[in-house]
Amino acid sequence: MNSPALRTGLIILLAIAAIALYSSIFIVQQTQYALVLRFGAVQSALREPGPYFKVPMIDTVTYFDKRVLDLDLPVQTILSADRQNLEVDAFTRYRIVDPLKFYQAVGSIPLANQRLASFTNSVMRNVLASASRDAIVRTDRSQLMQRIQEDVNRQAQSLGIEMIDVRLTRVDLPAANSQAVYQRMRTEREREAADLRANGQQQAQTIRARAERDATVIRAEANRQSEELRGKGDADRNRILADAFSQDPDFFAFFRSLQAYETGLKGETRLVLSPNSDFFRYFNDPAGRSKSGQAPVPPAQPAPAQ
Repeated sequence: MNSPALRTGLIILLAIAAIALYSSIFIVQQTQYALVLRFGAVQSALREPGPYFKVPMIDTVTYFDKRVLDLDLPVQTILSADRQNLEVDAFTRYRIVDPLKFYQAVGSIPLANQRLASFTNSVMRNVLASASRDAIVRTDRSQLMQRIQEDVNRQAQSLGIEMIDVRLTRVDLPAANSQAVYQRMRTEREREAADLRANGQQQAQTIRARAERDATVIRAEANRQSEELRGKGDADRNRILADAFSQDPDFFAFFRSLQAYETGLKGETRLVLSPNSDFFRYFNDPAGRSKSGQAPVPPAQPAPAQ
C-alpha cells in the first residue's frame, strides 16, 4: 500500500527536480550578452558564451546582441553654410559594448535606435550647417562624416554603445530646386560652349588668314624665281643663237628659213606673195640667192643677253 504511493511521490519529486534543473540552466551564445535580473534588479552581466545557472521562477535572463547593428535614418532637410537646402540620407552602424549600462540607459534596441537617431540628426545638423554645399557633396565629405561619427560616439558612450560608422548615402537638392539648378547649370554650360565655339572660329580665321598670306608670299616668290629663270633661259638662248650665227651665217639663215617654212606652211595655208619674194629664195636657188643674183640678206642678229 505504501510502496505505490512512495513510488508515485518519488516520480513527482524527480519530475519537479528535472523541471527546476531545466528552468535554472540557460545558455549564452557567442553573439549575445546576457543580464540576469531578479525582480528587475541586475544580478550579473554575462559577456562570455557558455551555460549558466539562475534561480528558477525568480531570476529572468535578458539577452542583447553583441554583433554590429544597423540603423537607417530618415531623410531630413539641412541648411548648409551657403544657404542651400539639402536633403540628406544617412545610416549608422554600432554595437553594444556595455550591456549593463545599455540596459540601465535604454533597456532595449528599439529605444536605443530612437536615442541614436536623435543624437545623429542633431549632430548632422550642427556639423553640416558649418560647411558649404560643395564641401558636403564633394571636397570634405569624408572629413565631415568622421566629425559626425566622433561627436555621436561621445554621446552614445552614455548608452553603453560604440559607433562603428556614420555614412551620408545621399546628399541632394530638394525636388523644388533641382530643376532650377539644372537649368542654371545648363545655361552655364551653353555659355561656355558658345565661348569655346567663338574662340575656335576666331582662331580658325587667324590660321586661315596666316595660311593665305603665306600662300601669297610663296606664289610671289615662285613667280619671281620663275621670271628670273625664264629671263636667264632667254638670255642663254639668245647667246647660243648669236654664237651659232657668228660661226656660220649662211647656215643660220638657211635654218631660220626652214623654221619659217615649217611655221608658215602648216595645215591649209594660203599665202599671197610675189614669186620673186625672198621668202621662197631657197626654192629657186639652194644657195638662197635672189633672182637678181644678190646674196641673201642675213637675218638680224639677236640682241645680246642682258
